Amino acid sequence: MTVDQAEPDMATSQEGEPDALDSLGRWTLRPGVSVTVLPHGVHLRGWITSVTLEGGAGLPVLWGRLAEALAGDGGAELAQAAVAGSPLRAALVTVIGQLHDHDLLVERPAGEKGDAAGENGDAAGPWLGAVADRPEEAAAALIRNRVQVLAARPDGPLARAAARALDRAGVRAATAEAADLPDGQVLLIAAGPGEPSPFAAEQVAEERAAVVGLRPGAGFVTPVGSARQARADADGLADRLRRREALGGAEHPGLPALLASSAAQRLVCTVAGLRDPSAEADDARLIPGLPTALVAEREPLRGEYRTWVGPVLVDADRVRPRADVRTLTEALARIPVLTDRLSGVLDEPDPGALPQLPAALVRSSVAGEILVSGSARADLARLEAVCRAAEILLGKGESGREGEGGPVVGAGAVHARGHALRRAGAGAAVQQQGARSGDTAGPFGGAAPVPWSPEPGRHPQALHWWSVLVRRLGVDADVAVSRLDAGGGGPVFHAQVRALGRTATGGMLGTAVEASADDAVAFAALSAVVEVQAAADAPHARHLVTPSGAVAPLARPEATAPWEDAGWTTAWLVESAAREPELQEALAALTGWSPQPWEPPADVHTDVRALWSALRQCGFSVLSARPGHRTHPTLTEGSP
Repeated sequence: MTVDQAEPDMATSQEGEPDALDSLGRWTLRPGVSVTVLPHGVHLRGWITSVTLEGGAGLPVLWGRLAEALAGDGGAELAQAAVAGSPLRAALVTVIGQLHDHDLLVERPAGEKGDAAGENGDAAGPWLGAVADRPEEAAAALIRNRVQVLAARPDGPLARAAARALDRAGVRAATAEAADLPDGQVLLIAAGPGEPSPFAAEQVAEERAAVVGLRPGAGFVTPVGSARQARADADGLADRLRRREALGGAEHPGLPALLASSAAQRLVCTVAGLRDPSAEADDARLIPGLPTALVAEREPLRGEYRTWVGPVLVDADRVRPRADVRTLTEALARIPVLTDRLSGVLDEPDPGALPQLPAALVRSSVAGEILVSGSARADLARLEAVCRAAEILLGKGESGREGEGGPVVGAGAVHARGHALRRAGAGAAVQQQGARSGDTAGPFGGAAPVPWSPEPGRHPQALHWWSVLVRRLGVDADVAVSRLDAGGGGPVFHAQVRALGRTATGGMLGTAVEASADDAVAFAALSAVVEVQAAADAPHARHLVTPSGAVAPLARPEATAPWEDAGWTTAWLVESAAREPELQEALAALTGWSPQPWEPPADVHTDVRALWSALRQCGFSVLSARPGHRTHPTLTEGSP
């Protein structure tokens, strides 16, 4: 920031009213703030903030006077020397404002005067003065609380390291045995005066606890919560690390100290009313509103905070409903949480060596089988891969086999509902086409054929993907489009792309149910492109996920560039998203069905319930599939 001679009416208060210089006596520079004087300014570095103030050659002199006031009489003499409305006072007020904005000042302890100001934070500990808004109150909270360090082996390295870390932070800690704790886990419980003992059978809601756990090659620290919540999180983290741990090799001697000190820090910060350490780094990978767990590894020795969506929710702040994701950015930010290699519940989709043109393909593993997902863009393919993998695992947990029943997963209710209704609409299309040929009776009249050919005037995306299929990939194919009778609802079009000459499998390459004939052809042709690419580059894939317009409401950007016409994917998604509400209403009228939220049965395997819980915590929606409708086709999503 540049500090110039500010106008008096902008930098100072009205005459007679106190300003930042008059109230400077309440404040002092935080302990640990480093100051570097520059030729025309000063640079200050605090715990997690810094600021550079630049101006004329007199600014270092002005800073020297201000620093003396902060360390001495609190600015009383300086306030008298800098008269109201003067450029000097305006500059001083500007600098003080920047110190407040960057959290470089802290309130003096009550009763502190004169040159004792430099002693600020001694009673509370210099580290509290450096990080706490009110160091005295934070120190008093730590003095009032006592922490029990409970472990199956109280003399083990993990318990001893935790007790030492707490003692260094000025917290009274007592170590005791708890035979019901698993070996390798230590429970830290903080309790203040009047609260029940941590050994009591019933714990109050105000208790604060964390568990530190050590496994071969890795370890963890749970979020701070009640003792029941911390132990449930510990069980979940230990189970997920157990499946991924690499056994063998000597344990790193620094791992217990790293984990124990991190657990003590998290608990101390909660007791003192400070921010959790996971919030200090402003890690964009962490999801706001969700708890974090510290996961540490042996080789190389490191610890990282990760968003934690545990299978058991006990505390009120963990049980509260989570908002649905509403944008593709939000959905993509949650995929690393669900697919985290150490604490996640799904395998990470990855392009690997798969082609990214003309369609983008990604690959993942689900239940020991290969899943390939394709779309116009890799980010859309990754999202659909995660949703389909979750559907397969949840469906197997419900019915014991893939295919019948099972839920539908989407990034938010609109996305999931779009998938579910399109799949049901594909089944209704088969019925209506059969009714038209006299084979069966549909719910309304028969489907009406709609002529379609790649001619000028068609939507650019339909022409593009059709051209990619028949010209670039050289597939001899045709397309059949029909308009479905939705009983007075909006338009619903069904497109089928078949490869001519393939009679063994019927030649079906791709299908789509969309709000316009061109959209239906575009998505069916894109699905066919994905099918052809996957057959050539991932022949061993057991599951193939093809795209649909259900993703458009998520993926549409807030604004498109002036040059992005209908031929661009972003502009196409904006158009499709605008038609999505009417299409979903028409599909609900066509099928006579509205998807409802799905929950796993009471006797379901714990892995299924953990996956369902993780999806909901991340803002994903799980809806019931239409009874009797196949939700997990072996090949393409839209295959009837």
